[in-house]
Amino acid sequence: MTKKYIWPIATRFAHVLLILFFSISYILGDFKELLSWHVAFGLALGIVFVFRVIWGFIGPKYSKFSDFNFSLNDLKEYLLNPFGKTKEYIGHNPASSYAIIAMIIVAFLTIITGMLAYGIQENHGVFAFLHNTYYKKMELFKEIHEFLSNLFLAIVVIHVAGALIDKVIKKGDAIDSMISGYKKAKESIRLNVFQKIFSLIWIAASLFSIYYLLFTKNIFLSSHNIKQNYEVLHEEFYSECASCHMIYPPNLLPKRSWEVMMKNLENHFGDDASIDKATNISILNFLKQNSAEYSTSQASLGILKSLKDTNKTIIAISKTPYWKAKHKDIDDKIFKSKKVVSKANCKACHKDIEYGLLENNLIKTPKVE
Repeated sequence: MTKKYIWPIATRFAHVLLILFFSISYILGDFKELLSWHVAFGLALGIVFVFRVIWGFIGPKYSKFSDFNFSLNDLKEYLLNPFGKTKEYIGHNPASSYAIIAMIIVAFLTIITGMLAYGIQENHGVFAFLHNTYYKKMELFKEIHEFLSNLFLAIVVIHVAGALIDKVIKKGDAIDSMISGYKKAKESIRLNVFQKIFSLIWIAASLFSIYYLLFTKNIFLSSHNIKQNYEVLHEEFYSECASCHMIYPPNLLPKRSWEVMMKNLENHFGDDASIDKATNISILNFLKQNSAEYSTSQASLGILKSLKDTNKTIIAISKTPYWKAKHKDIDDKIFKSKKVVSKANCKACHKDIEYGLLENNLIKTPKVE
């Protein structure tokens, strides 16, 4: 049997993009400052899958879902004899047929839960409207998303392992055909005009999606967090605190911490920051009204949770267990560098912290010279 053209460029190109987009998105998930890139490549992965689903109905033979083999008997025979001779399949074998459907389902669930987590936890994107309602459950959505991401990875690994067994053990040409488009078959496939046009749109849309998501303002990544003008919100808080150091957002400490701090201003981290009683009361009330207990931010919830089982009252943000956990991988040399000087200098890395924002994409950690 001679080799025939069975996998069109659209199918093969999409295969490459799926591998590329998933790999990049999965790796970037470990870097908080690149969270928007993680989301962008995840959404681009979804775009490729959407077109692949449509292709499964309108594409040529072998690419269509109707050509997939879902026979349980054939699947059983294929799986129970991984190293022996089995029936040859021109298109998708039973294992790859089920694997592809599983990947499509899990991929869409992963992307949807990722968008939900992004909206609820970060107050970004199309699901940001759920932030105020479900922010206390943000960790749950994140955990579900991570579970599905790892499940998707597991399916991919099994799929790749099967392809390698076909290549190395069974001497099949499944991998080669996905590169060249050619495989042993009786006849070649031919794309009609509509399929050719759809292929071009598919490839162009998949590539353009990355540019659109990363380099334009769009509803999928846009932030709904609002900058706080503390000078306007409470002039005394702003003027008294900013006269000595940067402005620390009130939501980064609980009420109890602010109460203890304001009662002992004559010994404020080694300095005398005493103010008159009326001003003290006014500032304290503002701090308590905007403390961690009344915030929906991830940092506020994290700080409260980390202090839950702590008996002593902590008044330094950098002494909270949450802060330490978030910064544990940062080299001490960075904090001692000329650009940072101290762990208390949050704005050295967090650009808009004095406006109450701790956006991941605004984190710029200085390099140690």
